[in-house]
Parts: sequence; C-alpha cells; structure tokens
Amino acid sequence: MHLSLIGTGLMGQALGERLLAEHQSLTVYNRDHSKTSGLAALGAKVATIPGEAVQQAEIVLMMLSDAAAIHSVLQTLTKADIADRLWLQLATIAPSESIEIGKQIKKLGGRYLECPVLGSLPEARSGRLILMPAGNQSDFESALPLLSMIGRDPQFIGETGQGAAMKLAMNQLIAGLTASFSLSLGLVEKQGIQVEQFMSLLRESALYAPTFDKKLSRMLDRHFDGPNFPTKHLAKDTRLFLSVAQSMGLNTQGLEGIAGILDKTLEMGLADTDYSAIYAAVNPASD
Repeated sequence: MHLSLIGTGLMGQALGERLLAEHQSLTVYNRDHSKTSGLAALGAKVATIPGEAVQQAEIVLMMLSDAAAIHSVLQTLTKADIADRLWLQLATIAPSESIEIGKQIKKLGGRYLECPVLGSLPEARSGRLILMPAGNQSDFESALPLLSMIGRDPQFIGETGQGAAMKLAMNQLIAGLTASFSLSLGLVEKQGIQVEQFMSLLRESALYAPTFDKKLSRMLDRHFDGPNFPTKHLAKDTRLFLSVAQSMGLNTQGLEGIAGILDKTLEMGLADTDYSAIYAAVNPASD
C-alpha cells in the first residue's frame, strides 16, 4: 500500500513514524519542509508540493491544523490529483466543515472518510489511537487495514459529520476536566493541604480521571514545555465546540467560562505549551 501523509507537525510526525514502522511506502508533505526531515531519515519520500505527494498514493492522510489548512492544500490540487484516491481527514474540525470538504473531494472524483483521532504522541507511535471514522461504509471497509495499523478496534461511527462531532465531544471533556482539576488543585495548594493526600482521596473516588495524574507534575512544577497537545489547539477545538453546540441550542455557559480561561492562557504567552498550562491561568504564580 502506498500512502501519502500531508501535515507532519507533532501528530503527523508520530503517525508517520508508525506507518514506516509498519513498513508502508510513504510520501510526506509539509508546508514547512524542515518538519519532514525526521521522517525522511526513517525512509519516507519527501514531496515539495502537495500534488507531488499524492501521485502514487492509494490513500492520502491529512493531518492538518484546521479546515482552512485543508482547503489551502486542496486548492493547489488538480482533479487528476484528487480523483480515484481515498482521502482520510484526521484533524479536529466542525461537522459542517468536514461535510463541505467531503463534497469538494467527491465532486472531483475522490472518496472521503473523516477519521478524527483521540490520543497523543505515544498512542500515535504505538498504533493505539482511538479513531472516529465516518462517511461511506465501503470506504471505511477499504481503509480498515490502514486504520487497524494506527488505532485500536476501529469502529464505524456513521455518516460524514458524526465522526467530527464525536471528536469535538471528546475534546470538550479535555478542556472541562483539565480546567476543573486545575481549580481544585489550586484551592488545595492555596489552603496548604498536602497535594498527595488530596490525590490519594481523589484516586479512590468516582471523581477520578487518569488525566489528573498525567498532568499533575506539570501543574505542580509549572513545566509546560514539550507538549503532546498544545494549548492553542485545545483553545481552537473549544471554540469549535461552542459554535456547533450553540447552533444546536445547547446551553454552553460552563464551557464559555473555560474558553475564557484558555484565552487568558494564550495571552500569557503559553499558546505552544502543553494544555496543562491552563493551570497557570487558573492559579497564577506568586511574584
């Protein structure tokens, strides 16, 4: 199987490593060519333009930051570039955006399967991502051998847009859980309570989520460098969720507050740090 990977940022790089470890023939493209060097060293072919990247591909994987980035790539491609290939869209975008991208690709003779992923760099490298594929059932079945390489137990979600909605629902929980834990941890620290005692009780309760321990040391040490998922991306996804949820008549007041906290985190210059940096906005360091 010859694959093309467009977008080799943090997650794209990790995904490419997984595909190469599975001995797949891989051509990669990234607007910033310096971000392809790691995969080139592992055996990937590097393309200088998107059209070159897809020439031999049966399946094109798009791991781009948002819908605008996807459209910017598609606009450079000809009908011949797009036709007769399966386009796998892996990023977190709005359902309406995914539906529109799917229509654009299908109009030019391509096939489209949205497949947003949940997980971070270790899961991408080890093939343990949680996948949310949606679109045409036959395209899902065609992609299943590939999906099984990069994710565990791939399950078909439904029609185009439903996978995108599922991913927004998941990422809303990332924002909510992290902000909520930050506030509780901040109170514990302000009151001089032993953090480990708090965590010991929390771990024994129905309130516990594993992400709390994953982010605890980062928050306590205020060490947010080397992100697996940057704050700016969580802020983008939170705004997307708000837009979709509000359009459907859902009450989003709670999440609006968290979005404000994320905006404050970005204003503090922490956009490119790990999203646990929310803690710095919730509980600012003393001067």
